[in-house]
Amino acid sequence: QVQLVESGGGLVQAGDSLRLSCVASGRTFSSYAMGWFRQAPGKEREFVATVSRFGVSTDYTDSVKGRFTISRDNAKNTVFLQMNSLKPEDTAVYYCAARLGRMGDAGYDYWGQGTQVTVSS
Repeated sequence: QVQLVESGGGLVQAGDSLRLSCVASGRTFSSYAMGWFRQAPGKEREFVATVSRFGVSTDYTDSVKGRFTISRDNAKNTVFLQMNSLKPEDTAVYYCAARLGRMGDAGYDYWGQGTQVTVSS
């Protein structure tokens, strides 16, 4: 069992930056690939970014490539999402997720409660 707690969301203006953090419980954090997802009002939850177990590999949805960076610190059981050049369309609840083994854009087993990111124009 893994518990995930996100933080770092807030209200910012277009062009600003935010860094989201997600702290995981347990002693086997490096067993899990990690991902970030988001859900905007009236829309389905969508994949944003994923990072491999030891942070060697990452992948992103096209709309955030070049603006967002996912990373992890296994010593602190934490995964980050650095979001730069934010746009109003990035407004959503952002969720951290964990899955055993390989990284990917689906098939996650554990989810956090979400943190709200609002970008004003």
